Amino acid sequence: MSSPFCLLFDSDGTLVDSEILLAQVMAEVLPRFGLPFTAEQYMEEFRGVRFLTIVLTLEARHGALDDERRRNLEERMRSRMEERMREELQAIAGMPEALDALGVHPKAVVSNGPERKIRCAMDSTGLAPHFGDNLFSAYTLGVWKPDPTLYLIAAEAMGHAPGRCVVIDDAAVGVAAGLEAGMQVIHLNHFPDTETTPEGAIAIHHARDLPAAIARLAQQSPITA
Repeated sequence: MSSPFCLLFDSDGTLVDSEILLAQVMAEVLPRFGLPFTAEQYMEEFRGVRFLTIVLTLEARHGALDDERRRNLEERMRSRMEERMREELQAIAGMPEALDALGVHPKAVVSNGPERKIRCAMDSTGLAPHFGDNLFSAYTLGVWKPDPTLYLIAAEAMGHAPGRCVVIDDAAVGVAAGLEAGMQVIHLNHFPDTETTPEGAIAIHHARDLPAAIARLAQQSPITA
């Protein structure tokens, strides 16, 4: 019978609808530390990007923070984001049903966020049983998308060759990382009018389309077990 793919999911914007919450929290917190920022700016320029990279980019534009203020900024942002997630976070529409339909496939979460945030997201939305402890955080591993190493580490830990892994990611940095890792990539493109899916990736626009996309990949590259 066919050997199932290993499915490597991004978290924010892919599994959980957290990006607008994150954008709002950053727009609330960053200006208090002298870094002008809007929610629209996150969605247009920084989706999926490491938080420190965002801060350093803003510092280059508006003035540097010292290490203590930078730590205080991140602590405040993380604390406020966790509050919002526990109160408001929802799974991406159609994702719970898609995960149920893909039950035969081993799955992991591979995120640029801290592990605490990943666990909070999975617990708050009821998605945790699909992934167990298969959670791979850039903060834990010390490597961030678009570096493909994060996905490669996850694949090795899950016991699957890169060619038998499928990355599901909504952000450009994650799609790029998956492609460079030599994996199949499904781009959950929420903004098809303004975002282009890179060559080599498969575009879907709703989580309900994910099981069919995985099935087509399986038909194209069957491996018997």
